Amino acid sequence: MKEKREQIKTLKVAFITTELDLTSAEAEKFWPIYNAFEEKEFELKHLKMRSFIKRFREGKDKMTEKEANSLLSQIENNEEDIFVLRKKFFLNLKGVLPALKIIRLKKSEEDFNRKLLLQYRNKGPRKE
Repeated sequence: MKEKREQIKTLKVAFITTELDLTSAEAEKFWPIYNAFEEKEFELKHLKMRSFIKRFREGKDKMTEKEANSLLSQIENNEEDIFVLRKKFFLNLKGVLPALKIIRLKKSEEDFNRKLLLQYRNKGPRKE
């Protein structure tokens, strides 16, 4: 799984670099900010949410309303943390890239994810 993530990250870096047409000075400042953001976002979106889902699955039949409310509150806080992280990310990028390139970054990320999803769907898990 980790190897697959690295492979996807390499493809994403190439795609974003091409789409944004970064100068070497921009790239030097951009990539450390972007990589730190991606790492923290992955932690919040995937690792924490995975633990929330696991706790729900393990206790869903015996979870009290109080426990469910507590879990829901933690999920809401996590979603808020993701929102705040993205706002800080954009703020940090404003000191490095022009606004137009930041907008192109957002579109490039969406285009890359769409392309990746289409490739997965076309290859998909093989049924034998």
